[in-house]
Amino acid sequence: MTTHLEKPADLLGFAGRPLGTSDSMTITQQQVDLFANATGHHQWIHTDPRRAATSPFKGTIAHGYLTLALAPLVVSQVLRIRELTAAALNYGINRVRFPAPVRIDSQIRATVSVRSAEQKISGVESVFTLTHEIDREESPACVADVIVLYP
Repeated sequence: MTTHLEKPADLLGFAGRPLGTSDSMTITQQQVDLFANATGHHQWIHTDPRRAATSPFKGTIAHGYLTLALAPLVVSQVLRIRELTAAALNYGINRVRFPAPVRIDSQIRATVSVRSAEQKISGVESVFTLTHEIDREESPACVADVIVLYP
């Protein structure tokens, strides 16, 4: 489901409301390896399938920050603003938790709701709560309050 709005100021009336759920995506070992290369975070639980097979996870898992880094993709899938005249800017994060690991080749998707939206001098500041769910798992992979500024 995608929510369509005319302009960023329309978010001001959306506090507490859901926007939608992203498409399902598969987290691959190649994505994890590329993320490890980009960030320099090569811990074996993420990048060494043979060693990780002996771990409690029985295989490699995605970096929590890789899941979090999907936030712009997720928000773009559930929110379309027709009169967006400037870029949507990542402004920060208020709270992030990683309750469950994302095993390689898992399917994840995220639900997005508007926690708050305020008109600021610099534009509309929106806080989106993203809950990344893992297919066939009870606990979410990531719950984060992501701040986006629409100048």
